[in-house]
Amino acid sequence: MKPLLVVKCGGTLPALRARRGDYEDWILAGMGIARERARIAEVSEGADLPAPAELQAAVLTGSSAMVSERAPWSERTAEWLRDAVAAGLPVLGICYGHQLLAHALGGRVARNPRGREIGSVEVEALPAARDDALLGALPVRLTVQATHVESVLELPPGARLLAVSRGDPHHAFSAGARAWGVQFHPEFDAEVIRGYLEARREILGREGLDAAALLAGVRESEDGRALLRRFAELVSR
Repeated sequence: MKPLLVVKCGGTLPALRARRGDYEDWILAGMGIARERARIAEVSEGADLPAPAELQAAVLTGSSAMVSERAPWSERTAEWLRDAVAAGLPVLGICYGHQLLAHALGGRVARNPRGREIGSVEVEALPAARDDALLGALPVRLTVQATHVESVLELPPGARLLAVSRGDPHHAFSAGARAWGVQFHPEFDAEVIRGYLEARREILGREGLDAAALLAGVRESEDGRALLRRFAELVSR
């Protein structure tokens, strides 16, 4: 069986990583895929990317970097993504990966004019999601964890908008039949997002956000893991 590729665009907070592992650990656990069935390409550290034909699917992680900065490793990954989508490889972009997928296919990514979105958020699936292979199997309203400053401001040509939130009008989209981007972190649980809120407490205050209220509003949910399991089901067919 071909491996699943986790394209690692960055890492989580050091304190969380020491205690809980990193993005790839949470993603694979959520998908129910053993580590030995996956490949990890830490592209932010210069790792090479295999040919799409060698892979079962690819998942792109979050990052503390900004897509709008156009870092060389990020632009190289965007070029690979264009080829992967054109080849029909199933792709799931998460947070930074969602934005990079949009950028790679001709969309526009920049600072979110609505401000930072962080904490447990409600994402609403749009009518276009009802017959979508990934989001169509999930509830119309999802409770998920999110943390981001930049957003997809313009979708790529031909992309289908699938979901929105109060803080982001392009929270999920599909490109073709086998590529999806989600701005939220389906691999995060309540403990992880609390770690981000605590670490960002001073920044949130400077931005006029109430960290205590956001912490009080954190909710555990299985919706993110359900999305990861659904993606695993789709790519295993």
